[in-house]
Amino acid sequence: MIGELSEDLIMTGDEIDVENLFSDDGGEEETQVTPPAPKEKEDKENEKTTEEEEINPDDLFDNPESVGSGKDNQEEEEDTQSEKDKGTSPKTNFYSSIASALKEEGIYTVLINPNIATVQTSEGVADQIYFLPVTPYFVEKVIEKERPDGVMLAFGGQTALNCGVALYKDGIFEKYGVKVLGTPVQAIIDTEDREIFVHKLNEIDVKTIKSEAVENAIDARRAAAELGYPVIVRAAYALGGLGSGFCDNEEELDVLVEKAFSFSPQVLVEKSLRGWKEVEYEVVRDRFDNCITVCNMENFDPLGIHTGESIVIAPSQTLSNSDYHKLRELAIRIIRHIGIVGECNVQYAYDPESEDYRVIEVNARLSRSSALASKATGYPLAFVAAKLGLGYGLFDLKNSVTKTTSAFFEPALDYVVCK
Repeated sequence: MIGELSEDLIMTGDEIDVENLFSDDGGEEETQVTPPAPKEKEDKENEKTTEEEEINPDDLFDNPESVGSGKDNQEEEEDTQSEKDKGTSPKTNFYSSIASALKEEGIYTVLINPNIATVQTSEGVADQIYFLPVTPYFVEKVIEKERPDGVMLAFGGQTALNCGVALYKDGIFEKYGVKVLGTPVQAIIDTEDREIFVHKLNEIDVKTIKSEAVENAIDARRAAAELGYPVIVRAAYALGGLGSGFCDNEEELDVLVEKAFSFSPQVLVEKSLRGWKEVEYEVVRDRFDNCITVCNMENFDPLGIHTGESIVIAPSQTLSNSDYHKLRELAIRIIRHIGIVGECNVQYAYDPESEDYRVIEVNARLSRSSALASKATGYPLAFVAAKLGLGYGLFDLKNSVTKTTSAFFEPALDYVVCK
């Protein structure tokens, strides 16, 4: 089963004094509540609870109980030795493998993730864990406290991307001297802002769906009238197609546009291609401009059913050899032009009758499709993407499965995987 992406941010630092991360006591102390009754059973139960009180956000960074703490030095040394023996983390998971990639380099990692029910937030995966919302306010507080050397934005889904863009625009990264590792923030903006995205692809003669980016309902109605119904409404900077859908008339448009603007300040009105195939390519690129396509996937349902809800087949089953290589070449050209470093996902609409195509979007991050591609091929996308973010080239990395061949290869599947 492939679940939702964790909303997280990973920070890195080389020389951080673990002893001084919290208050002088250097560790967590359990706050106990005085039991109201003398009964032994109630005493034991009450010892496990803490007092409920109103929380001041600023106190979260002074009180060790508000964050998860790393393990002691002896346990960390044992874990590190175990990872060296096995070549990977004992708690291997699509997202925890990112922390494993950083630990191999001896990098101290700080994770911000509000979800306590993931493997990624298990003890020993990251050196320091903050169970806090991934918002500019809280992330800036953590940066101020931890003073990391770098930050990785591409591993926390849409939430982390939006947060990272906001921090970049507010000058927070520059203020604290934090370097964005992997895909540059400008490349993220180029893929997330629909109007900029269309202009970028026009520069290399790649077809996109005829569309117009608008910022109010009046312009949305005008754009839809000019394009002709039916149209698709897409909210920019939104996760999983939030606020998007088809409109067959102006009445439906008004309802959907109002919903879309509640999620995003920008909405894209585009010509409907309902009924076309939806095909995706998972692409990896390093800073030396080497590119590979790890996997391509085909939605069983036609365009209009979001990938997260659709049956997905890897590799594609109905594309001809020429169709496959045509879309592969386009995906590589797009990623090189935008400047992605790490892993990303390119989504196409493809007309089986005319062999025409349109690029729907590019996700400059790990997505649900990335998790499927990684499991389908055995290629450790998250692990490799983290290494590439540190500056490695694809030719520098070993295949973590074979331990001998290079990671600079495209997997060949002689089987089919269905989600």
